[in-house]
Amino acid sequence: MPTARACAGPPAPGTMSCVTAPAPDADATADAARIRRELRAAGSPERAAGEQNYLKSTLDFSGTTVPAARCIVATWRREHPGLTRERVTEVAAALWDGPFFECRMAAVILLTDRRALLTAADLPLIERMLRAAGTWALVDGLAADVLGGLTERFPAQLHPVLDRFAADDDFWIRRSALLALLVPLRRGEPEGFERFAGYADAMLSEREFFIRKAIGWVLRETGKRQPDLVAGWLAPRVHRASGVTVREAVKWLPARQRDELLAAYRSRKAG
Repeated sequence: MPTARACAGPPAPGTMSCVTAPAPDADATADAARIRRELRAAGSPERAAGEQNYLKSTLDFSGTTVPAARCIVATWRREHPGLTRERVTEVAAALWDGPFFECRMAAVILLTDRRALLTAADLPLIERMLRAAGTWALVDGLAADVLGGLTERFPAQLHPVLDRFAADDDFWIRRSALLALLVPLRRGEPEGFERFAGYADAMLSEREFFIRKAIGWVLRETGKRQPDLVAGWLAPRVHRASGVTVREAVKWLPARQRDELLAAYRSRKAG
């Protein structure tokens, strides 16, 4: 079967290889072509122009809404009840290489819906997508749900990958390392916080908005169930954190903790 290059450079020593990802076969190509046709038919030129402007993307758009894309993908899935991992990844790969943004959106929807079928061996495909995505509208679902789901199921294999991602030159890949730990922390499971905290601490002084926002986002969601954990981590670092990070992080904290952290941040700014 043909293969495609999955990532921009070689992985660090001791980390999982990301050399190649499978290319779709003829059946998968036909399935993806059908989904593309339905996506285009469900779109509108007006919405396409608005979405392209909103996301500041150079990709073409069909103007299909997210609910409509979900419905199209779900209909195809129901017609294929015995989907295998290979078929899912091949259709997703073919969609990703499609001619407009909503093809990529449909690929993310499909992988998210059938993430339980995926294995650590699918990391090359996911990394290829993350490196090409270029927008939060694609990166966030791939990172939090797809990559995050794999990390929960295959921690020994995926934790070194996240370590590599957290030090990557591409800020979307660094953002992915943070968001891959979001879902279990949102559920109140503290096991991943130490790893997230290590990544966040190294990135806390970054000026990139999407990194600052991601750190605050994960802290905010963690704080819903574990406010003391978040407040205790942020308090000694509030002088290094951006306003975006702090304001996000404190949203769900108890009033006393929120007010103390905001006061400390404002005092730093005033000084």
